Amino acid sequence: MSDHISRKELKQDKIKETIEHGAEAVISHGQFTLIVVLVALVVALGYGGWRFYVDRQTVEASAAFDTAMKAYQGRIGSAPDPADPNEPVYPDEPARLQDALQKFTKVADKYPRTNPGKLARYYSALCLEDLERHNQALEELKKVSRGSDKELASMAQYQMAVIYSRTGKPDDAVKIFRALADKPSVLVPRPFVLLELAGVLRSSNPKEAASIYQQIKKEFPDTTIADQADRGLNALSPKS
Repeated sequence: MSDHISRKELKQDKIKETIEHGAEAVISHGQFTLIVVLVALVVALGYGGWRFYVDRQTVEASAAFDTAMKAYQGRIGSAPDPADPNEPVYPDEPARLQDALQKFTKVADKYPRTNPGKLARYYSALCLEDLERHNQALEELKKVSRGSDKELASMAQYQMAVIYSRTGKPDDAVKIFRALADKPSVLVPRPFVLLELAGVLRSSNPKEAASIYQQIKKEFPDTTIADQADRGLNALSPKS
C-alpha cells in the first residue's frame, strides 16, 4: 500500500480538523456565554440585595425620624392632650428640645446615608441652636452643608448665617447670605435671602441695606417680601 495520502483523504482530514476546531469554538463560546450569564446573575443578585438593604434602611430611618419629629413638636404641659393621648408631653421647652435632640442625633448617626438621616442631622442642629449650644449647632450644620443634597445644604448654610448674625459675627453672616442670594434654591429663595441680608446690614451699612430693600421691591413687586422691604426701609434712620 502506498504511503502517499490521496487528495480525497487530505480533504477528509481538513474537513475533520475544521469540524473539531468548530466544535471547540462552540464549546468555548458556550463556556464564555455561561460565564457572562453567571456574572450577570451575581451582579443582579448583588444589586437586588443592596437595593433591598438601602430600602430597608430608609424605611427604618423614616420611622425613627417621625418619632423624633413628634418629640420636636411635642406638647408642653402637665398632662397629655385628651384628643391625642399618645402625643409626647414635656414639662418645659428645654426638656422637649433635649429629647428631640437625642432622637434626631440617633437617627443621623445610625442612618447617615439615607435622606431621613441627613434631615435628622439638620434638625439636631436646630435643637442645639435653640438650646444656645451654637458652636455645636454650627458643626452639625457644616456637615449638612457639605452633603450632596443641594437644597438641604442651602438650608444649612442659611441657618449658619442666622447663627452668625445672632452671635455677633455679622461679616460671616453677610458672606453666606451674599453667596445664597447669588445661587438661590427652591427652599432658600433669593428674595428671602436678600431680606435677611438687608436686615444684617442695617446696623453696619444702612445705605447698602436701603439699596437691597429697594432691589427687593423692584425685583419682586406686589409680594409679601416687598411689603417687608418697605417696612425695613421705614425702620432705617433718615440719614441712610
